[in-house]
Amino acid sequence: MIEFQQVSKHYPGNAVALSDITLDIADGEMVFLAGPSGAGKSTLLKLIAAIERPSSGKVSVHGQDIGKLSRAGLPYLRRNLGLILQQQRLLPDRTVLANVMLPLLVCGASRADATRRASAALERVGLLDKALAAPLSLSGGEQQRVTIARAIVNRPQIILADEPTANLDRDSANQVLDALKSFHGAGVTCVISSHDEQILGTAARVIYLKQGQLVDSWPARTTA
Repeated sequence: MIEFQQVSKHYPGNAVALSDITLDIADGEMVFLAGPSGAGKSTLLKLIAAIERPSSGKVSVHGQDIGKLSRAGLPYLRRNLGLILQQQRLLPDRTVLANVMLPLLVCGASRADATRRASAALERVGLLDKALAAPLSLSGGEQQRVTIARAIVNRPQIILADEPTANLDRDSANQVLDALKSFHGAGVTCVISSHDEQILGTAARVIYLKQGQLVDSWPARTTA
């Protein structure tokens, strides 16, 4: 599903975000990225989503070389990705339902179909009763679950989540993680960065980064 072959990413000023990363993530896996701030976790997720391009090496998603992906090809890649990134925010001047409908409307869905599918996504995360609420009236955990609903409304094959439980209390963090696990249980590949030791302690697979390098992965996988 996702493959990194000797991937490095440098930013202007020769700042090294990732260095010589080789790993693979299989279809249907739930993988956690761990490591201190600045380790390269967010950059790795952005490379998968083609928000960033590798400086060297090869990133492949569904066999597609991200480094060679044309601008016209980006929408087709991202329709199969559910992105929950730190800089994403809900639009405060729209209802919860309207926020979740937005990706569908952008892709050309009818308003009726977008309403139906957005309502189903909110029901999946337990927030259908908040559909007409303003985002700022929700708790932090509820807002994060709305971002998950927005990320999965296009029925993606891959969910990329950057610190989705950051700054949440334990109950809210568990609700967010349970929502992600439910999609993983339906066969969606999930790649999640986290500092949460409680979550990482129960994870089936963790990739640990430090200063842009892969320093550990358990259980280990090797690129085929």
